[in-house]
Amino acid sequence: MTQISVRVVLCAIVATAVIGLNLSWSSQAQTADINDLSGKISNAKMVQQTFTGGLQHCSEFNGANFYLQARDRVLNLEDYHRSLNSLILQQAYNYETRQPWDRREADKRWAEAQQLAITDITNCQLVASLPDMQKRLEELQQQPAAQNSK
Repeated sequence: MTQISVRVVLCAIVATAVIGLNLSWSSQAQTADINDLSGKISNAKMVQQTFTGGLQHCSEFNGANFYLQARDRVLNLEDYHRSLNSLILQQAYNYETRQPWDRREADKRWAEAQQLAITDITNCQLVASLPDMQKRLEELQQQPAAQNSK
């Protein structure tokens, strides 16, 4: 074999290997995208099932309100904060701690309420994006079938 022939054969082998690796990386990336999207869809469906009462009030969740699942109500954060402060001033009995309300317990509840307000917005956005995510997943799953038929 001449030097040129050897180079051509080696180039062909290297090109085949590179194309194979490229297809493998592309396939792995697509599989990762599919897995990631499937996980997000699963999370959205779980939220849809566990947050059913709150989903009815998504239009009210703007960071100033939160859903109190125990009472099936939407509460205003500022009103809730005032109520907590009032419980401290009145030294009202806290049935959970079996003691009068104190600043530490009120601050803890206030922080939880603020976090709920953020979580409620996130949950509503996640469930609202569910149809788009399902459509995108279908598209990704159909891509390999279309590429294999070519």
